Amino acid sequence: RVDMVAIMMTVLLPILGLVTPKEAFSGFSSNAVISIIAVIIIGAGLDKTGIINRVVQPIVRLAGNSSSRVVIAMGATVAVISSFMQNIGAAALFLPAIRRISKSMKMPLSQLLMPIGFCAILGGTLTLVGSSPVILLNDLILPYGLEPFGLFDVTPIGAALVASGIVFFIFMGRFVLPKGEASSEKQEEENDSTLGYENLGEVYELYAPQGFNQFRDPLMVKHLRDKHHVNAVAFSGRDRVKMTTLPPDFEIRGESYLAVFGKKENVKEAAEENGLELRDEIKLFKEYLNPEVSGIIEAVVGPRSEFIGKTLRDVHFWERYQVNPVAIYRSNQVFHSGLSSMELHPGDLLVLEGTWDRFKILEERHKFIFTTPVGEVMKPNKAMIAGFWLMVALVMIAVFKMQLSVCLMTGAFGMILFRVLNIDEAYEAVDWRTVFLLAGLIPLGIAAEKSGAAAWIAQTVLGIIGDVSPVGLLTAIAVLSTFFTLVISNVGATVLLVPLVVNMALETGTDPRMAALVVGIATSNSFILPTHQVNALYMGPGRYRSIDYMKAGGLMTIIFIVVLIAVLVLFYGV
Repeated sequence: RVDMVAIMMTVLLPILGLVTPKEAFSGFSSNAVISIIAVIIIGAGLDKTGIINRVVQPIVRLAGNSSSRVVIAMGATVAVISSFMQNIGAAALFLPAIRRISKSMKMPLSQLLMPIGFCAILGGTLTLVGSSPVILLNDLILPYGLEPFGLFDVTPIGAALVASGIVFFIFMGRFVLPKGEASSEKQEEENDSTLGYENLGEVYELYAPQGFNQFRDPLMVKHLRDKHHVNAVAFSGRDRVKMTTLPPDFEIRGESYLAVFGKKENVKEAAEENGLELRDEIKLFKEYLNPEVSGIIEAVVGPRSEFIGKTLRDVHFWERYQVNPVAIYRSNQVFHSGLSSMELHPGDLLVLEGTWDRFKILEERHKFIFTTPVGEVMKPNKAMIAGFWLMVALVMIAVFKMQLSVCLMTGAFGMILFRVLNIDEAYEAVDWRTVFLLAGLIPLGIAAEKSGAAAWIAQTVLGIIGDVSPVGLLTAIAVLSTFFTLVISNVGATVLLVPLVVNMALETGTDPRMAALVVGIATSNSFILPTHQVNALYMGPGRYRSIDYMKAGGLMTIIFIVVLIAVLVLFYGV
């Protein structure tokens, strides 16, 4: 894992004498790392107050029933929000809203998610705190004595990129997005039915009579699911003690009642084949199955979930979380059977049945990203306070020109002090893997500069490409940064390339600040593969394939580089 490699750098580099021990751990106290921690806490505070939903609701009404207006309104909004919090956070906040719009407009989710996801990525280039690479820039150019960038110095580039992304999907979306062509009403219904759990069935009550399990092999819950696509979600034995979480190897015994979820024809078939009685109405489980108590919900495996690479059986899902998985959607496939033995991938969408209090616990522990609202306890009365402290941080940056980390941490501390978040929620919100990734890679950049490796590579690259104009060099840097961010993290690409391109710029007489800026911006040019966190998050719900990202992302990548260089020439005097 990249964060493990980064931590290894803090150990190996001082042992090899390439940096001092103080330099090896300087990343943990760097302006960039503290700024990113603060930005994550501020974003969590905004989410907790529901202020984002307040912003989204009028935008949805403004968009009406026009797909183009939805892309424009939602894309622009998510881009602006993404400029002040992490891209993945903004994308996750918008997922439920996009899902609801897709249903109400009877439009395939695939026509909306990719454009809005791309806008979330592009929005990270609007301000200096929008994404990890641009936050890193000032720390990386500091050793060269270059003037640091201000909060809005990158805004002309970011605004042009967001506008170009929206325009691209307005005019080219029908050609590059899956199912982008206008479909018939019947096709729309079919498309809509595959987006969620509506086509999976309803809840029914079964009775296992006395002597049911005599003279036969035991009937397990997994047998109903694997053979009949029927999910057992509750059980009550002769002692009338109800169980609401049934693991796959749970045995169904006689004189007991079973609540199952599935299509009626499948439930009938399972009952007839296994000697169960289908009851006309739900009686015994009526209280448990009350919509106010329990229900069905959709949850996405996030790009950094601890479940990735594990099966539900590995994590003891039924015992630990006490909810029942009903189906798993992956790309354009749906799996009803074998759920307990499937390795989970980023972007997998799980349909879960359980009680709302259990779903709230799952959400609070950040185990999944829920695409349908759980009814989390929000703090709308703190919305004004959260907005105030965000504005305090921005004013400190823009007006008083104070250090980025001090300003952002002031905003984060204000939200904690005024109980928008408690301190434990703030700690839980921080993605510590990102923190260690950044802190571990910063000394690698120091080592590349101190050892002369950056200068040597710069001279070698310049010897290969020959004499080029400043515009030509910046274009080459943009292409190189785009390639690097596809094969390593955008943070890693930024740390490795900034020392390199600054040396290249100094060798050729090009502005080194602009060279570093190109790297910070171009490492967000990650659209061709679903490796970016936002793309990975939206891949499952949107039923996208890798080829879909290659088709739309390939053109977007070219547009990104062209717009970036054009804005540098027109607005920055390159």
